[in-house]
Amino acid sequence: MFDIAWSELGIIAVVALVVIGPKDLPKVLRTVGQWTAKARSMAREFQSGLDDMVRESELDELRKAAKQVSDFSIENEVKKTFDPDGSLEKQFAEHNQAIMDATKDMDISKDISGATPIADPGPAAAPAEPAPAETADAGASKTETKP
Repeated sequence: MFDIAWSELGIIAVVALVVIGPKDLPKVLRTVGQWTAKARSMAREFQSGLDDMVRESELDELRKAAKQVSDFSIENEVKKTFDPDGSLEKQFAEHNQAIMDATKDMDISKDISGATPIADPGPAAAPAEPAPAETADAGASKTETKP
């Protein structure tokens, strides 16, 4: 971190021994160690606080992305693509309303003239086929057999 070599540390230790003295040197080293521990603790706390803020911001971004995915609607995307200004939807609504207004007064059981529809008579009311006509020769032979 500070890029201090062992030789430099040795020189600092010799100077500290001469300046501070051998009697107070252990107390000074202990105090420097405590300050170093406090500085490291504060650095760790600061780093963890930054990490928490980054995690929260990433989580917020992930929440937003997840919400966008969950709110995705194919219907809305098609509307945006084909009718971005909503004019087609308005026209469809107007035409639908016009059709509903036109058919509102109409009664399905009556036709335009107001008469009720004729019920289907079924196969019994179908016209009968005419019987085959007898030919003149067949009638003549019958009369000839009579004495």
